[in-house]
Amino acid sequence: MSQDMYAGASETTEGRVFTVSGQDWDSIVDGLGEEADERVVVNMGPQHPSTHGVLRLILELEGETVTEARCGIGYLHTGIEKNMEFRSWTQGVTFCTRMDYLSPFYNEMTYVLGVERLLDIEDDVPEKAQVMRVLLMELNRISSHLVCIATGGMEIGALTVMTVGFRERELVLDLFELITGLRMNHAFIRPGGVAQDLPPGALDEIRGFIALMRKRLKEYADLCNANPIFKARLEGVGHLDLAGCLALGLSGPVLRSTGYPWDLRKTQPYSGYETYDFDVQTWDTADSYGRFRVRLNEMWESLRIVEQAADRLARLDGAPVMVADKKIAWPSQLAIGSDGMGNSLDHIRHIMGESMEALIHHFKLVTEGFRVPPGQAYVPIESPRGELGAHVVSDGGTRPFRAHFRDPSFTNLQATSVMSEGGMVADVIVAIASIDPVMGGVDR
Repeated sequence: MSQDMYAGASETTEGRVFTVSGQDWDSIVDGLGEEADERVVVNMGPQHPSTHGVLRLILELEGETVTEARCGIGYLHTGIEKNMEFRSWTQGVTFCTRMDYLSPFYNEMTYVLGVERLLDIEDDVPEKAQVMRVLLMELNRISSHLVCIATGGMEIGALTVMTVGFRERELVLDLFELITGLRMNHAFIRPGGVAQDLPPGALDEIRGFIALMRKRLKEYADLCNANPIFKARLEGVGHLDLAGCLALGLSGPVLRSTGYPWDLRKTQPYSGYETYDFDVQTWDTADSYGRFRVRLNEMWESLRIVEQAADRLARLDGAPVMVADKKIAWPSQLAIGSDGMGNSLDHIRHIMGESMEALIHHFKLVTEGFRVPPGQAYVPIESPRGELGAHVVSDGGTRPFRAHFRDPSFTNLQATSVMSEGGMVADVIVAIASIDPVMGGVDR
């Protein structure tokens, strides 16, 4: 057995330790021989196809029953929060969008809301920018839930769910690319608004997507909802009641699967969510099947919100998407050069031809950034996985003094032990999949 530098003496070095790397489980049990009644400690991950990225699970087993389950995290640490202290307030968006890589718009949104609160410009953000933010976030909720359901289906052998899930996600990413220019890591939501207006034809594409998804979402219900094999695999697995969720601080679909309708879009509205017509989705089984149904139903609700946002954007054609204060508004009317890089000559002529003061101001805004009054702010939002919040601290400078994120994946992973212990080793994967952790958000 090789020495694990991250495992303490009381973790995985007592007794015989087995690192399972793909062989049949029966061969391991048979290999124990007379020692079969002793406990077996198994490292599942971090390089494991079913642990949602680089999550390490340390499982103590008796036969195929899990007696103890612990998480080992930190294998995807990026130092994003620390790096943000060395960049301007606007550049910070480029870092935090990369944390939870399945829901980048939410990372940007909670950080930007905190910055806007410190700047005291929350009421100055144009209506069109707020509607575009809601539109992008709800599209992102759909794409994130699609990945959760697709990968969860793949892990239990429902390969059709996986293929159709990623098929639909591509449609959402195509919309992101049309609107922001990128499929992920957008840095599109910025302090004061959004980077740029909707391109021509975007609303038609969005409406076409809504119509198509209303047909496609029914496929998931037909494939899974009443499927006896699928239900048998999920029902009663990873059970965690409301008291357990509240004790651990869990949120999102895991909490709502207990029947508790806690959704920050309704309970603590932001970005005008109180003006949209949608329902908070709950289930009453508090298990993996309930979490699947909650996510499936939430995609329907997100489509309702996206449709309402698209109707509002149609009435706001030509409206501004960034605050009027030029000392804060990052230049959004940037025109790309003919080589696809840098600014076009026309845009450079516009900046340089306006006035020398305008050129100096443009240079200072881009290189140095704006100053944010001293203080701290925490504005939580409802991400696909639960409450996501950024604690933003300013010392009055042009860079964040501290930016710390409350990521729901990190908090929700606490439930791994209580959901897995006492169950079968095969059900550990189902329980983890129902939590839907994204390790980019856990490790940061």
